[in-house]
Amino acid sequence: MSNNRIVTSPSERVQALSDSFKDVLNLGQKYVELLDRLAQTKDAKNLLSATNKLAKMDLANAFIDFPPHYKAADYYLIFMDRLLKMHGDTAVNVVENELNHEFEATVAAIGNEAVFKFEVDSRGEAAFTEQDQHEPLFHLSLEDKLMQFNNRALVNYFIIYALKQHTDLELRDAVKPLIDFAKYLQKDLDFTIDLGILATANDRRFMLDKPELPLTVIDRLFVATADKDYMLMNLPQNNGAELLLDQGTKLDIAFDPDDYSQEWFFLVKDSDEQISFFDVLLHYDLVRDWYLSNRSSLAVRTDHMEIADEQSQVTTVVVEDEPLDEGGSSETASEKPAPADER
Repeated sequence: MSNNRIVTSPSERVQALSDSFKDVLNLGQKYVELLDRLAQTKDAKNLLSATNKLAKMDLANAFIDFPPHYKAADYYLIFMDRLLKMHGDTAVNVVENELNHEFEATVAAIGNEAVFKFEVDSRGEAAFTEQDQHEPLFHLSLEDKLMQFNNRALVNYFIIYALKQHTDLELRDAVKPLIDFAKYLQKDLDFTIDLGILATANDRRFMLDKPELPLTVIDRLFVATADKDYMLMNLPQNNGAELLLDQGTKLDIAFDPDDYSQEWFFLVKDSDEQISFFDVLLHYDLVRDWYLSNRSSLAVRTDHMEIADEQSQVTTVVVEDEPLDEGGSSETASEKPAPADER
């Protein structure tokens, strides 16, 4: 019997109220059980299941006001906190804001000034978002088991904004628990993850948003390295250039000569596969200044994953990066079946 239908007689009204109480009591019992699982379980799969159910639970009732409760965004953040803590990772601190009773996170390496929350859209996809600059650093779908970093937001927040207040090493430490969270999702829960420009594999190509690159942009890098200790050389097949950085790290800006499309990409190579394109931008002033000054041409492509149909088939939508303007800029990623290119 629907508690939302119109009732007229006193007996019907009383019965409707009684049914509403029964519904609320049953729902409340399920809610409490899920809260206990969220707070206490030590099993990652159980944690994911409880979080998913809590995030989708509708506590509205026509007759009864449910006691104060948390929102979907809060459950996402508690899920993240619990999964990190299961692995002994305490670099992210999650607390409840006493004023609005919402959960928020800070990262130890950059202090309490930077506050992060999840923001959940109508599809249930959550964005881990820095609240001052409002940059969504990664996107997470618990139901579809997808996690993808947002390249535009990573550059906007860490490379352009936060680097003015923190050292490069502090920012690398700030990003580490976010990367670890992604890896725990993949290892423990079989999530598909895309680290975007945080990926360190030597064969990871970071495709440019614009397939064609004016050669004058590379010429500017040659000029910038003229009086530096770094050497820039043309690649053997005249398909780009390679910048030799320190400690054996190399940065290529190139296209595949055997690929008809000849789309340009960045490629970072180091002996231990520990250096990402994000690290290069963070640590090397020369590369960072060149990249940001020419960002309209060099911006790494961002693909945002979408769910295509009921069978949870995944498709990719390309989101163009925006040119840099006065201290602002662009770049986006998401997590998903990571293509060879960059999201």
